[in-house]
Amino acid sequence: MPNPFSESVSSPFTTFRFEVILNLNEPLNGLSNPVCNAAFAECSGLELSMQPESFNQGGDNQVQTHLKSKVSYGQLTLNRGMTASKHLWVWMEAAGAPGLDARASGTIKMLNPDGSQAAVFKLFDVLPVSLRGPSLNGRTGEIAIEEMSLVYGRLINGESEAGGSLNFSAGFGAGVNASVGIGVSAGASTSVSGGPGLSGSFSAGAGFKLG
Repeated sequence: MPNPFSESVSSPFTTFRFEVILNLNEPLNGLSNPVCNAAFAECSGLELSMQPESFNQGGDNQVQTHLKSKVSYGQLTLNRGMTASKHLWVWMEAAGAPGLDARASGTIKMLNPDGSQAAVFKLFDVLPVSLRGPSLNGRTGEIAIEEMSLVYGRLINGESEAGGSLNFSAGFGAGVNASVGIGVSAGASTSVSGGPGLSGSFSAGAGFKLG
């Protein structure tokens, strides 16, 4: 007998197909957008976290209160096979040069096996902080791998933005009716619309009668 709960669960995404695109906020000599549009073998560091401020109130050692604190982000690490392209090295040099704004913004897209988009992460104020060349070893035939690390000022899941794919629907109704017999009645109704997929209606009525 099929499990009705498992049938409503979406299949998880795969991680072996993705795309990294970063565009400079301002033009730089020797670089053109996208500054980063390479076939990377690995991508890690999509992370946001918050360290709350915790304390106990009134000497109650069994209940702890947590206050919101600042949000911090991870460090993005990209690995790819080294080629003749030197744009990552030029970008890293520009990031360390005085008077230049080498920040970028862009997206990291997760793709389905058929190439369609599964999810997208948007990065802002991206700045390279390190670039590591390949480890050289004449006794092996491994591919030369270069690694770039970047920091970013903000990370969002693109599907959660306003106008994204989040849809809500709700309907509410309430009615009160009392008969006391005085010949006085009152009623009110209203409706609420909050954009695509979000709507609600509210109604309330009361009647009183004396006789």
